[in-house]
Amino acid sequence: MVLPLFIGVDAGGTNCRARLVDARGSVLGSGTSGQANARAGADKVYDAIMTCCMEAVGMAGLTKAEVSRVQAGFGIAGISRPGVKEELNAKPFPFGRVVIDSDAAIASLGALGGGDGAILIVGTGSVAFIRHGTATTKIGGYGFPISDEGSGAALGLSAMRHALRALDGRTKPTPLSAAVTAHFEHDTAKAIVWMDSATPADYAKFAPIVMEYAENNDEIAVSIVEDAALHIERFIETIFAKGAKRCVMLGGLSERIRPWLRERTANRLTLPEGDALQGAIYLAGFQR
Repeated sequence: MVLPLFIGVDAGGTNCRARLVDARGSVLGSGTSGQANARAGADKVYDAIMTCCMEAVGMAGLTKAEVSRVQAGFGIAGISRPGVKEELNAKPFPFGRVVIDSDAAIASLGALGGGDGAILIVGTGSVAFIRHGTATTKIGGYGFPISDEGSGAALGLSAMRHALRALDGRTKPTPLSAAVTAHFEHDTAKAIVWMDSATPADYAKFAPIVMEYAENNDEIAVSIVEDAALHIERFIETIFAKGAKRCVMLGGLSERIRPWLRERTANRLTLPEGDALQGAIYLAGFQR
């Protein structure tokens, strides 16, 4: 009997990662590529997924025949955008089976070990995902800038707004504003040119700077992070109000923002059982 192979992909706003495992869960290969948010379009998402998948396949040394029996699970940021999932399903993936869902879905499957509960992802964007049996509920995650409250992109946007107001003289400059405008040689015209093509991931690159200055008591940075923490607390309150019994907070900003939450809120959070790539492997059909 030929045992199946499984590949999971976490395609997000910052990067795209793949992990290839055998039927026992042993890792055979891994790969990475660039941004793969569905807002970039199905073609770019397909290219990013194939790049990281083929890197993992190459690491494992799979033959073409072996690739054809791989079962694949893709969790893609922004996949709810109309038409994108249908376009991707029509692409010529070389795998035997492909299942596509959201990045929140695979993060949930990984963090909760396939069980019930909720996750709150706080990274480039923000979204909550509640799972109860086969029923799922999504909260937020409608896309930057109209949503993604408390996220890295939101922190970056607030920092940019403060920095430009400081350059205008409409607000008092702080070390944070100087650090941000230094990226544009303190020139508003250059900042505007950057804005015209900036992605959520580009804004999120300012999030570590905001956190650093907030931790060093920069007045504006502190106000930005405190506002983000309030949004995250509201996410958590809503999750439990909707009946979830546990909540895991995930994402690149999650550990850094956690100390800014009220203790009673932070204490309601639990640790993840696995990561999003493991969730994508579950999505592909892997059974523990």
